[in-house]
Amino acid sequence: MTGPSPGGVGSGFLPGADRTVTPAAADIALPVAGRKLLTHPDAGFPRVADLPADTAWVPVGTLDGVPAWAVEVADAEALPGRWRSWRGIAAELPEPLATLAGRALAVVTWRRTHRWCGACRAELADVPGETARRCPDCELYVPMQLSAAVLVAITRPGRAGGPDELLLVRHAYGPTGLWALVAGFVEAGESLEAAAHREVSEEVGLAIDRPTYFGSQPWAMSGPGTLLAGFTATAADPHAEPVVDAKELTQARWFPLDALPAELPPTYSISRWLIDAVAARARS
Repeated sequence: MTGPSPGGVGSGFLPGADRTVTPAAADIALPVAGRKLLTHPDAGFPRVADLPADTAWVPVGTLDGVPAWAVEVADAEALPGRWRSWRGIAAELPEPLATLAGRALAVVTWRRTHRWCGACRAELADVPGETARRCPDCELYVPMQLSAAVLVAITRPGRAGGPDELLLVRHAYGPTGLWALVAGFVEAGESLEAAAHREVSEEVGLAIDRPTYFGSQPWAMSGPGTLLAGFTATAADPHAEPVVDAKELTQARWFPLDALPAELPPTYSISRWLIDAVAARARS
């Protein structure tokens, strides 16, 4: 899976929530069990006809015009096929399929965790045509909310006429062996650009010049509704060295763009798209 061009849209996939359509036998089926999805070796995902007729389908959109339906499965062993994490799907299947899988995982997880009204405890009802629920008693409206996060590829001029350098960090959680980018969630009332400035200051103690938007990616591994927004930026002080916060990060280093480490984020992530784009720009 490779990244789209900045601002591009994954071809073929459109999210949707139309419950007025009846699932057809040839429609795409996305069974979800916990944090895994069922796949078939020949077609990527099973079809509606492969599951019992009384399956409680949830619409998630279309892929190349073909409707796609998700369902939460209690007994994964009852269905033939291979259950895979979104990480495994994104690493091997084409981008539209990975995006569709992420959408199905997000919707099913959100529905499981948003069944009851948080104000009056009544059971929520689906809102027609939307990925949202409403309380029939107090009318509380509960959409599937997005949690935005930013990633920043920070560069500075190389020393003694050498190649430009890219700041990479190692996190104290998750894949701790990877060299990745400074990242963090956007706070309420904060713009994406302001979040980029704040996260860089908090995590590595650096100031950056005005960040430039690169692109975005829905991210199915951080819970339902996570959207990553990538930026490039230059260090305001080219001589400043990073100071890690010691809570979220364990290391931070400048790497010449012609000598990046091998332990980089996977190729299906926007973090890697940013790193590759900055490195390619330096070679051109």
